[in-house]
Amino acid sequence: MSGLGIWNYVIIVALMMIGLYMVMSSSNLVKKLIGLNVFQTSVFFLYISFGYIDGGAGPVLAEGVTLYSNPLTHVLILTAIVVGVATTAVGLALSIRIKESFGTIEEDDLHNMDSSI
Repeated sequence: MSGLGIWNYVIIVALMMIGLYMVMSSSNLVKKLIGLNVFQTSVFFLYISFGYIDGGAGPVLAEGVTLYSNPLTHVLILTAIVVGVATTAVGLALSIRIKESFGTIEEDDLHNMDSSI
């Protein structure tokens, strides 16, 4: 278990719920993207917490070290961060195009528009 103990996971779940609430409650597309990023960051923290071993060393063979941490979780998170940045960039680009085409990024206003546009 990590140095923070159970509180580490309580904070992560709180961040998850904040991100989920932001996605569900907001009708603004940019605010939804921010909520997705908060949720995604909490998942990153969760995986990094799973990979942490108290007193563990990096996965390099050294004399006197008997406990190693698994680098797989950290490698997966590095890949996920790159994918998350790309997804956010595409989402923001789509939000800009929606704003230029329809004049709004509010989801409620977009649903109320005429479907023939």
